[in-house]
Amino acid sequence: MIKNKNKVAIISTALANGGAEKFASLLSFMLENLNIEVHTIIINDAVDYEYAGELLNLGIDSENRFSFLKKTKKGYLLNRYLKEKQISCVIDNRPRNNLLRELITNWIYGRRKKIVIVHSFKLGNYFPKSVFWSQFLYRKTAKIVCVSSAIEKEVKLKFDLKNTKTIHNPFDFSRIQISKDTATTVDYILFFGRFDEKVKNISLMLESFFISKLFEQGIKLVLMGEGPDLIRIVDSIKRFQLEDYVTILPFNRNPFDIVKNARFTVLTSQYEGFPMSIVESLALGTPVVAVDCNSGPREIIIHEYNGLLVENYNAINLAAAFNCMVSDRELYAFCKKNAAKSVAHLSLETISKQWESILH
Repeated sequence: MIKNKNKVAIISTALANGGAEKFASLLSFMLENLNIEVHTIIINDAVDYEYAGELLNLGIDSENRFSFLKKTKKGYLLNRYLKEKQISCVIDNRPRNNLLRELITNWIYGRRKKIVIVHSFKLGNYFPKSVFWSQFLYRKTAKIVCVSSAIEKEVKLKFDLKNTKTIHNPFDFSRIQISKDTATTVDYILFFGRFDEKVKNISLMLESFFISKLFEQGIKLVLMGEGPDLIRIVDSIKRFQLEDYVTILPFNRNPFDIVKNARFTVLTSQYEGFPMSIVESLALGTPVVAVDCNSGPREIIIHEYNGLLVENYNAINLAAAFNCMVSDRELYAFCKKNAAKSVAHLSLETISKQWESILH
């Protein structure tokens, strides 16, 4: 097969832990399947996810240096690599929240085709506060890809940028691996994701679980992941006296069995982008109870079809939704039946075509 002339670099913070990083992994495979020469470049030395193409790990190549020298070295190595490999297009998957750094990075990218991705409704992670500098940095960008329609609408509203497009994150259905014996005697609901209270608002989940009294019916809450707020979460569990009813599991690269066996999964975020935990849960046939936070859930959850969508920051309503998914067996069965087919449009094949349309 003749190689496509396009040489594309996907630049990410890392290939571990977060949803944006997992997306970079999937994107590398999607582009390779489009017969594009893929170069995956990571800023920090963290690799948990698989990737396609050639890898440049700037975290290794600039280690054992002082902070300023390390950043300078990374910029130099990135600039040299893009030139040596004759990269024609850069897909920037990083948070971009430092104006000086982004001005320098823009210079390094030069006249190459540039596509930037916005993964969160918190636009301060991706744009300067100044409308002038945001337009300066991004008005000539080939495309600003937003992972949800809500994010695209907000970008247009705040910065008056016209070169935007919504492309949802994909899910690789072929990678689902379920053990032959998935039976479990434990009845539980599940949160899986990063333990970051400022984003995930896990305290709201714990409060709602306490109010619901599901534990009196033998139903536990399982929290699976890692992050900076583990100790804070443990303290909250103790405060609600839920030590016997909440289980904490470490981050799992292949959480399929645990997700599939959950009665339903829960998301209580203050804001999101396009939360892949919801998509993964539904793909495995597990309904979701999610708060209607800014960006994401309302574009995935169809209320009382594949899960329940609840007003955010309302512990009483969320607790009622928990109980509803347990007590209303007919509704639960209906949501479970519809779960997988409700996210079929997010397959790699479908999303690949959308990426192909902006790359060519």
